[in-house]
Amino acid sequence: MGIAPDLKALLDHLRGVVISEDITGDAALGVLRTLLTLRGVIDHLAAMLTGVLDRCGAAAAQGRTPRELLMALGCAPSVAQRLVRVGAALPALPTLAAHAADGAISGEHVDAIVKGINHIRARAPGELDEETRFAQVTDLLGQFFSGATPADIDKRARRLGNRVAAAEGGLPAAEDRSINTVEHRVTSDGRVQVRADLDVEVGAKLVAAIEEHSAPRPEPDGSPDTRTAGRRRADALEAVLDIAARGGDTASAPRTQLLVTVPADAPDLAALEFIGSISTMTLERICCDTTVTTIIVDGEQVPLDMGREKRLFPAHLRKALYLRDQCCIKCGAPPGRTHAHHIIHWTHHGETSLANGCLLCPACHANVHHDGWDVVMGLDKHPWLIPPAAVDPHRKPIPAHNRRTMHLDTAA
Repeated sequence: MGIAPDLKALLDHLRGVVISEDITGDAALGVLRTLLTLRGVIDHLAAMLTGVLDRCGAAAAQGRTPRELLMALGCAPSVAQRLVRVGAALPALPTLAAHAADGAISGEHVDAIVKGINHIRARAPGELDEETRFAQVTDLLGQFFSGATPADIDKRARRLGNRVAAAEGGLPAAEDRSINTVEHRVTSDGRVQVRADLDVEVGAKLVAAIEEHSAPRPEPDGSPDTRTAGRRRADALEAVLDIAARGGDTASAPRTQLLVTVPADAPDLAALEFIGSISTMTLERICCDTTVTTIIVDGEQVPLDMGREKRLFPAHLRKALYLRDQCCIKCGAPPGRTHAHHIIHWTHHGETSLANGCLLCPACHANVHHDGWDVVMGLDKHPWLIPPAAVDPHRKPIPAHNRRTMHLDTAA
């Protein structure tokens, strides 16, 4: 029984509230203030109940984490993670909990303070006493009541963390691995945004790897690289991921496993694990050289067929491609940074053979699948590029990069 009947009555009452069309601005502002206070109270109660569910093992009893349980109840992943984090922290932060219970502080600001206290704790070489922690909570609460945003509170917590580390003989922030984070989220249009906060050593490794692979490279006709610096760095990141996926053995197939689910009655609605829907062009491209397990499902998501992995070029064929092409056939990128591309796509029943393969770096691979570039096998048994009409109205074939300095027969 408990509090459930009271909340049910409140819910029914709120559902019956109607916003009048002729409400004045002052009245609307007053109502909105009350609703935001109510929202803060509800956020607090939800976080406290999440902590209770975690401590009593309700999620584990269903074979789920607390975050997964909240998502099953309809929470967005970020909201679920916030409730779990705040619910675990508030019992040890009574001052913050009291303000949250009053609805005086929003759930987002409560979470910012909780993350700030966790950050300061991570920077301290040892345990902090209650008096010190109370002072830190009071400081961050003062930031909120003076109008600070969650981002401002995060910055203040970092300054406090630096102060604690310096006073207690801890590491400076630039060298402290304990606060390293990498986060990603999928946007509403299906793109992935990545944010990293790294110590100087890991950061230097990342920057060095990106710089090594992001140098400008000319187009096949000798014109300058048209990619922006940001695009070149993004392409370099993909190259680094491809190299890591092969474990240093450039002739081996990638070890990274991707899962694609394809509805039997709507193959254009294929979905990539962790990301979501993808186009048929992207499906064709990743099937070239990434270990993709394709599952055909019916309308009830029951698997009907499993894709095969023989589409991947085995080591001996990769070595043959390296010997023949020597580099990306379009831009000349080193062979270790290339994909093995099916000239006739695997999804169009193209075979995995030397005669149907060529080397393309990730950026040029995307050009072939998305930007109108074509690849054909010439009479000389070497791949040739055919540019899109936007690049060359006559679409004159261009030899592979490693053969452009040779005297070739003009027949493609």
